[in-house]
Amino acid sequence: QAQLVESGGGSVEAGGSLKLSCKFHRLYIASAVCLAWFRQAPGKRRVGVAYGDGMYADSVRGRFTLTLDHRENTVNLQMDNVKPEDSAMYYCAADLKIGGGSCRAREYDYWGQGTQVTVSS
Repeated sequence: QAQLVESGGGSVEAGGSLKLSCKFHRLYIASAVCLAWFRQAPGKRRVGVAYGDGMYADSVRGRFTLTLDHRENTVNLQMDNVKPEDSAMYYCAADLKIGGGSCRAREYDYWGQGTQVTVSS
């Protein structure tokens, strides 16, 4: 069974940077049709923020960057100029289905357990 394990979360001050990593086990990132990072703040629904096809949510575009490390089989999310509203649990996700629609619209098959990001003002 494939497993995705996030790391890199923590506390950071507004304007700072943080790098999240998602290590894939028993699944190659090259096998995924779509890769993504989502986040969920308390009391709010989970939303996508960055996608492997280069798309980003308006709220993070220009500040967050999703990158792939094929050697380490890892998907990273570089978060720069963070804001208090970026505070949330962050999840990586992967989907292997061919023809499942755009990366922003599809249902993802594999999820990590999440890593918490807290941004203080």
